[in-house]
Amino acid sequence: MPRREFLRPSAFLPVVLAVCAMGAHAQAQAPASAAVAPAPAPALAAPLYPQMAERTKAVEQKVIAWRRDIHQHPELGNQEKRTAALVAAHLKALGYEVREGVAVTGVVATLKGGKPGPVVALRADMDALPVKEQVDLPFASKARATWAGKEVDVMHACGHDGHVAILMGVAEVLAGMKDQLPGTVKLLFQPAEEKLPNAEIGGARRMLAEGAFDSPKPDVVFGLHLVSGLNTGEIGYKPGPITASSDTFKVSVKGRQTHGSQPWSGVDPIVIGSQIVLGFQTIASRQVNVTKEPSVLSVGTFQAGTRYNIIPDNAEMSGTLRTYDDEMRKFYIKRMGETAEHIAQSGGGEAHVHFEADGYAPTINDAKLTAQMTPSLERVPGGKAMIIPKGTGGEDFSFFAQKAPGLFVMIGATPVGKDASKAEPNHSPRFFVDEASLLVGVRALTQLSVDYMAMAAKN
Repeated sequence: MPRREFLRPSAFLPVVLAVCAMGAHAQAQAPASAAVAPAPAPALAAPLYPQMAERTKAVEQKVIAWRRDIHQHPELGNQEKRTAALVAAHLKALGYEVREGVAVTGVVATLKGGKPGPVVALRADMDALPVKEQVDLPFASKARATWAGKEVDVMHACGHDGHVAILMGVAEVLAGMKDQLPGTVKLLFQPAEEKLPNAEIGGARRMLAEGAFDSPKPDVVFGLHLVSGLNTGEIGYKPGPITASSDTFKVSVKGRQTHGSQPWSGVDPIVIGSQIVLGFQTIASRQVNVTKEPSVLSVGTFQAGTRYNIIPDNAEMSGTLRTYDDEMRKFYIKRMGETAEHIAQSGGGEAHVHFEADGYAPTINDAKLTAQMTPSLERVPGGKAMIIPKGTGGEDFSFFAQKAPGLFVMIGATPVGKDASKAEPNHSPRFFVDEASLLVGVRALTQLSVDYMAMAAKN
């Protein structure tokens, strides 16, 4: 299965820094009366901050130990049995109501606070990737597993080991404050975010289908992702789309085989396929409104023929489509099918475009929720909240955010002092996570949870 490319914010950091610099300049030029005072902390939450600070710091070493253990024992999608068992045992010991085996290996846990209030869902993905680790660590992975019928090396090359450890830490912090929490916490430990072989549906969509958002239904859902393109302490966010849709397509072209010296005796699927590739690019450049949202349509494979002087019967192509707007996504899918079909007909052949069923929708941060929670991100101890541009990677957190207002943030994982723009990206065999970033993640999810419950309970 082709691996999902993930957002690498470092590719856009010059833009981010330019925007930040412009903002700083504008503020410096504005009159003193225009200065905006920091948003006050929610009244019900502020008294809990000292305890939050103490509890999050106290759990840091446990989080690091959990992350190292999970990193050393990575598991592929729908195979996360050891990881899920570790999570479930921890949550049961903390007093959570735990449901196991959701979407094969997923864990859903609920903790009802001592005071009435909203339901806040927090999500962490658990699966690793079929990648051979090339990082020199005492807890480096040497694991192997079967994937799509082949034996492969396995590595947590996208930070999901950190996500699990972070949410286990948040679970312990919030359980210790249970009686003072004005609301309910629902934890979602999700399998198979990296997609499954053979276009099998799993992950967030399967968890939802199996009742992950039922009894009680979340009012909001928060998630995070460790990324190498930001430094430790940096928390990237933005309202609206933050990751793109991720769709895989295949194109089959049927011609009629003939000798290469007399192409008029057959139908050339290679020429037809080449025209289809170009036709797809005219959709991107001439048929969608490029001022609304960017999009990417790429053909990555083109296979046809077995001999230099034989025009073959068939040609096959595959590629990826990335969009940030669902209507634009639907338009692409429709026009790609029409374009391929009509081009093939004009050359005397046939063509069919097939989209895999496991495509991901764009992850869209609810604008109102993002604005509401931005002061909370700015209050994270040791954190620096910053707006980042959208990225073209995909994330199935998108399906949770379709069912409840969602906010997904990026947590910098490259050590301070190192150039994040040159750090190995997520999915690299040399992907490295600075363990100091784990505490930032624990603090961010705790801050978002407590502040939201306090604000919603007050209303």
